[in-house]
Amino acid sequence: MLHLPYGREMLPFDETGASVLRSRVSQLRSDKPGLRIVEDALAHPLGARPLFELPRGKKTCTIIISDHTRPVPSRDILPPMLRQLREGSPDIDITLLVATGFHRGTTQDELRSKLGDEILKNERIVIHDCQDAASNVCIGTLPSGAPCVIDRAAAETELLVAEGFIEPHFFAGFSGGRKSVLPGVCDQVTVLGNHCSRFIDSEFARTGILDGNPLHRDMVAAARLAKLSFIVNVVIDEEKRTVAAFAGDMEQAHEAGCAFLRQYCEVSAAPADIVVTTNGGAPLDQNVYQCVKGLTAAEASAKDGAVLVMCAELSDGHGGEGFYETLKNCESPAKLYDEIMHTPQEKTLPDQWESQILARILMHHRVIFVAPEEKRQLLQDMKLGWAADLEGAMEMARAVKGTDASVTVIPDGVSVIVRK
Repeated sequence: MLHLPYGREMLPFDETGASVLRSRVSQLRSDKPGLRIVEDALAHPLGARPLFELPRGKKTCTIIISDHTRPVPSRDILPPMLRQLREGSPDIDITLLVATGFHRGTTQDELRSKLGDEILKNERIVIHDCQDAASNVCIGTLPSGAPCVIDRAAAETELLVAEGFIEPHFFAGFSGGRKSVLPGVCDQVTVLGNHCSRFIDSEFARTGILDGNPLHRDMVAAARLAKLSFIVNVVIDEEKRTVAAFAGDMEQAHEAGCAFLRQYCEVSAAPADIVVTTNGGAPLDQNVYQCVKGLTAAEASAKDGAVLVMCAELSDGHGGEGFYETLKNCESPAKLYDEIMHTPQEKTLPDQWESQILARILMHHRVIFVAPEEKRQLLQDMKLGWAADLEGAMEMARAVKGTDASVTVIPDGVSVIVRK
């Protein structure tokens, strides 16, 4: 008997003969507290001089920190970083720059929850705004041709460093590292240029892929242009606790962290006729927008024409009005995909990438959501199927694929890197 995350509950699922794709993140363990793990990583930096040496002779430093949408354990990471920076230059003027990317600004309560009262009270904090042209400055051009426009607090500092965490990402390969700069502290013109249809269409813009990934290439270039000198990235377990840390050069430390995580996340299976997955429960299954992430794992595990079943509570509905309207009003997913592919890079629209990926999935698969009754119309508007429970969804899937259809189950679609 399997139990699949659904909101804050679990759905029982008994499917004899199904292949189960499960990450081994639950096996991540450490006997050390997170703070000690970070301190050990700082003592052995990868491809860079120790952090305390970097601020010598410098008057200003900006630390890019994650925003409220990321479960980065900043209370483990920032204290030793701040301590080493001031060890190297006691009078250095430090700014914490919140990398909101394309998200809304982080509130004071969210900062307090993330950082604690001491850091919130004693450090200078700037919240990045991708839509405020006056607070952002162009520092060059990316390989894609898009302008690289970043927050002045990052562009005009003498030393730029960053914290972060590493997890699989459904089109950037992995989070962390270079993503602190792009999209973290970039102007919307740069984010939209990086998330253009041509890049999203690439076969390399997939979970766990960095080599050949055009989004990753632009992101690395942005971090180099910004002179990101040092990072501290962590890997967290299912309880959001730090279990590993990687410090040093932006590329070398990030690559080491990705290689470490990959051995716990990578799974493989023969493509199936029916794939059942989740978005890991709350908070990531709160809307359709977020569930596209989990659906990409199902997509990677499926035969062409398979039925994909997503279990999600959808407490927040669709997750974006533009995203919803785009799917609702399109003639078909194939027509929508074609329209997006004919959208020039400089005309990329907000959330276009999410619509593009969902359209790609719907071009090849029927998608059924197991969700509350009140979400039925919303889902049908977006050309998605609905079922009240897993039993009903499986009946619908077998009506399409047959009673002897092969079945794969992915208990948490956002935690795996699927390799066929």
